[in-house]
Amino acid sequence: MKPTIYSVAEEAGVSISTVSKVINQTGHISERTRQKVIEVMAQLNYHPSVVASALTGKPTKTIGLLVPDISNPFFADLARSIEDRSHERGFHVVMCNTDNDAEKEKKYLSLLIRQRIDGLIVASAFRNANLLKNMLKQDIPISVIASEIPHISVNTVTVDDYKGSYLAADYLLSLHHKKIAIITENAKSNHARLDAFQDAMQENGIIVPPQHVITTEASIQKGYESAKQIFSMKEKVTAIFACNDLLAIGVMQAAKEFKIDVPRDLSVIGFDNTVLSTTITPMLTTVAQPTKEMAVNVVDLLVREMKYPAIHKEHLLLEPKLIIRKSTAPLKRGATASTNN
Repeated sequence: MKPTIYSVAEEAGVSISTVSKVINQTGHISERTRQKVIEVMAQLNYHPSVVASALTGKPTKTIGLLVPDISNPFFADLARSIEDRSHERGFHVVMCNTDNDAEKEKKYLSLLIRQRIDGLIVASAFRNANLLKNMLKQDIPISVIASEIPHISVNTVTVDDYKGSYLAADYLLSLHHKKIAIITENAKSNHARLDAFQDAMQENGIIVPPQHVITTEASIQKGYESAKQIFSMKEKVTAIFACNDLLAIGVMQAAKEFKIDVPRDLSVIGFDNTVLSTTITPMLTTVAQPTKEMAVNVVDLLVREMKYPAIHKEHLLLEPKLIIRKSTAPLKRGATASTNN
């Protein structure tokens, strides 16, 4: 028979109201009694109904998290850090992977609403802002991380994408590279990264040819295909800036296939500083996002919004950092571009 609050109370030798106070962390109960109730709940494998709690108007201590691609190490790291901070604040997280698909976004939001979440964190892009507006109308707080969503008033936590990209481009230029290609993802954050790259190049009197700007999806395979496209061009390059680490890993795989030595013949820079950047040979020079700091801030802003709804929202812009490793090197004397042997 499935255990109930009544069986917990009977086994623990306390009243039903005492069990309820322990579950909801309310009232004044001795630590000894509280521990006794918790032990009995564990012994009986009793789990209070979150939905039932919500139907009585009580917080469910649940945060919804939407991520576009959990297989991307950046979002995996971000999700873990969000879960860790939520746990510290007394919340648990229900995560949904949207694959940047509008239908999945709609389905998962409906699911999270039925689960009576106390708040929602949206990681990166979201295709239908009207769905989020409807959640706000239902007084469900929302915070956004790693992107911005126009037309809705919510707290946001992002990295300075423009500065991060400028750091990457400026570093390649300091190594005397001039023929530099960029591979971007079709995402709002990458618009700023492309702008910064082109500004840095222009400030050094370099116009980037249109064929050296490739926009694709964020995956190792797409990075590989984009690099093959670049290597097949008549106008060769000596460096590639990939706007995330997945793309950069794909570039390095293609370079190996084309017998282009990294970094002797081709310098490669990524963005995100995921675990992949230190597991590939040579280790990847990349731009680090402060994922743990971002996660702490977005959870704290959401929890504060639950308690004290504010008209004016916060937009936190955190600092990126260039991490120099082994995939970049000064341009070889006499070299004009990478060559495919």
